[in-house]
Amino acid sequence: MWRFIKVVFFLLILIGIGLVGYAYVGPVLFPADFAAPAQEVNRPVTFDTN
Repeated sequence: MWRFIKVVFFLLILIGIGLVGYAYVGPVLFPADFAAPAQEVNRPVTFDTN
């Protein structure tokens, strides 16, 4: 049982390192996935003046 817990803990650490690495290297390798929408949005706003 202790071996299984160690394997799960090790895999969680690897997954965490992978996610952090993807967050840092991802915009360089996959710029379309990290790009913000490129269209302007205009919406009217009405204020209640009571």
